[in-house]
Amino acid sequence: MKKTVLLLILCVICSLQQGRAQSVTVDATIDSLQILIGEQAKITLQVSLDADKRAILPLYTDTLVRGVEIVEVAKPDTQLLNGGKRMLITEEYTVTSFDSALYYLPPMEVTVDNQAYRSKALALKVYSVNVPIDPENPEQFFGPKSVMKAPFVWKDWYGTIACLILLAPFAFLLVYLVKRIFDNKPIIRKVKVEPTLPPHLQAMQEIERIKSEKIWQKGESKVYYTELTDAIRTYINKRFGFNALEMTSSEIIEKLLEIKDKEAIADLRELFVTADLVKFAKHTPLLNENDANLVSAIDFINETKEKEDENAKPQPTEITIVEKRSLRTKILLGIGVCAVAAALIASLIYIGLELYNYFA
Repeated sequence: MKKTVLLLILCVICSLQQGRAQSVTVDATIDSLQILIGEQAKITLQVSLDADKRAILPLYTDTLVRGVEIVEVAKPDTQLLNGGKRMLITEEYTVTSFDSALYYLPPMEVTVDNQAYRSKALALKVYSVNVPIDPENPEQFFGPKSVMKAPFVWKDWYGTIACLILLAPFAFLLVYLVKRIFDNKPIIRKVKVEPTLPPHLQAMQEIERIKSEKIWQKGESKVYYTELTDAIRTYINKRFGFNALEMTSSEIIEKLLEIKDKEAIADLRELFVTADLVKFAKHTPLLNENDANLVSAIDFINETKEKEDENAKPQPTEITIVEKRSLRTKILLGIGVCAVAAALIASLIYIGLELYNYFA
C-alpha cells in the first residue's frame, strides 16, 4: 500500500515538472542554410510562454559567432494567444559573412523567470562568389570594373552655391578697398559745409579770371566774348530768376527793361550787340572796345547787385572734400585688405577642392 502511494506521488511530481517545462518553448530557424559571400540570411527566434511570465532575449553586439556578422536586429514582435493566456515573442536577426566556411551557430539562450531555455543549434554554409568563365577562353580574366560616378543632383551643390553667394560681398569689398588704396582716397568721403557766394561775387570772380587770361590779346575775340556773355547770363539767371542762358540777347534786354531802368541796361545792350557781331558776323573789335565792354559788364553787375544784409546768414552748400589718408589709416587699411583677401582665397581653395573631389 505504501509503495502504491509513493508511486502516485512520484507520478504527480513528474507530471507537474513536465507541464512546467512544456510551458516555455524556444525555437530558432534560419531562412537559408547556404549563402554566397556578402549575401544575407535571417534567423528567426520564437519564444512561447505564459502571459504572466517575463522573458529576457539574448543580446548580441556585432557578431553571432566569429565570422558571422549581425547586420540588423529587428524589434521583437509580441502576439497574445489563447485569449491572452499565452504569448508568442518573435525576433529576427539579419546576418552575413565575408569568409567562406561552414559555421556552427550555437543554441540561443532565453531566460524566463531566472530559468534558462535554449533553442536548437543551427548551421550556415558560406560559399565564395562564382566567377563566370568563358569556356572557349578559360585563360582570359576580366579586371575589376571602374567606380561608377554618382548622377548630378542639385541638392549636393546647395552648400557650394550658398558659399559663393556669401563670398560675393567680400569680393566686392576687396575690390573696393584695393581701388581706394591705389587712388589714395579715404574709405568714407568726408563732406564739409561751406557758405555759398552771392551771384554778383561769383560773376566778378569769373570776370577776373577772363581779365587775367587776356584772351582778346591772343586774337581769340570770339572765345573772349562767349565767356564774358556767359558770365553775365549766369549772373542774370541767379539774380533775377529767369533763364537767360536759353534766351537771345534782345530777349534778355527786353526782360531786364521790365525790371530795371534804361540807364543801367544801356551799356549792357552795347556789350551784347558787339558780342553778337563777333560771334555771328566775324566782327573784329578794337582793343579799347574790348576793355570798354569788360568795364560795362562790371558796372552792370555793381548797379544791379542785390544789397547785402549784414545780419543775414550765408546760405550753406555741401562740398565733397577728398583728403589723403594718414599713415595709421593706411596701415589699418592694408591689414584689413590682407585679412579679407586671405579669407577669400582660403574659401575659394576649399570650394575648388570640393569641386575637384566631386568630378575626380
